[in-house]
Amino acid sequence: MQFCIDQSKSLDVQSLIPWEECSMTEHRHRLREFESLRAVITTGTTIGAARRLGISQSAVSRSLSQLEARVGRSLFLRRSGRIDPTDEALRLNEKLDPIFETLADIEGAEWATPDNEPLRLIVPPTLAHHFVISRVASFLKKNEGKQLQLDIQATDVLVAGILDLRYDLGLTSAMIQRTGVHLMPWRRSQVVCAMPSNHPLSEKRVVTPQDLEGVALIEFLRRLGTRAITEKIFARAGIRPKQVAETATNMAALELVREGLGVTLINPFPLLSSGMEGVVVRPFDAAIFYDTSFVLPSGRPPSQLARQFMQFVKLTTPHDKYSEPV
Repeated sequence: MQFCIDQSKSLDVQSLIPWEECSMTEHRHRLREFESLRAVITTGTTIGAARRLGISQSAVSRSLSQLEARVGRSLFLRRSGRIDPTDEALRLNEKLDPIFETLADIEGAEWATPDNEPLRLIVPPTLAHHFVISRVASFLKKNEGKQLQLDIQATDVLVAGILDLRYDLGLTSAMIQRTGVHLMPWRRSQVVCAMPSNHPLSEKRVVTPQDLEGVALIEFLRRLGTRAITEKIFARAGIRPKQVAETATNMAALELVREGLGVTLINPFPLLSSGMEGVVVRPFDAAIFYDTSFVLPSGRPPSQLARQFMQFVKLTTPHDKYSEPV
């Protein structure tokens, strides 16, 4: 009888397995290597990956080393206690998406949320208070007996919670580029220039980048996606607005506008969908688009309750002049 060696065990008689089982064992090893790759990329650490997979940190490190040996190149940069994926690792991870999505479909029953389990929803403050809370109330009234847990947190907390599977579903208009979360856009809007009602630019039909030369501007913090985009637009146009304040939320920016501090470039959905007293809105001549999206964990199909809620939101979002369905 022929045997091969199970390399996941120490080299002794217990590591010998029948030859016909070797192929299956090798596939299991490869799957664990791929799982470790994805878990490290999504959590950012081997400790987080081990916690997610329910194995030891050393097992994760061993799987990564075996995968690197298999592909013949380094997939992570290890320095000062950090582990960062290379471009090659990110490309490999993208190629694995269909495989893990198929596995998730096959194991759908295992992932299914029991009927009596609540939908764990997480939303940033602006979307929560100016859009989602009313949808939650209407959904629960229409679906008596269903339960929903609503958490209101910043987008970075939202992404971390979805990655850690502490939430089933999120909604955000932020520009997210993160492996491990799946975005399902359902509403698209374009940047506008919001200003106090008596501002000189209110006389213009469309505001251009050149119109903002030397104009008092309320900007968003550098960690937010919109800031980098607007700075590139200003640099290309060769103009420099007068920065008077920085903030992290759309509501704060609009309140500062209403106080007469300056103008701001902002996503109009949903805050400006019904207008805002003391604030005038004009189109801004730049191709900056915002996708309001449902956020789900990659490789894990949404529960039936999550699908019902997403469909309800799509169907009950009223028409407005600033956004359209995707």
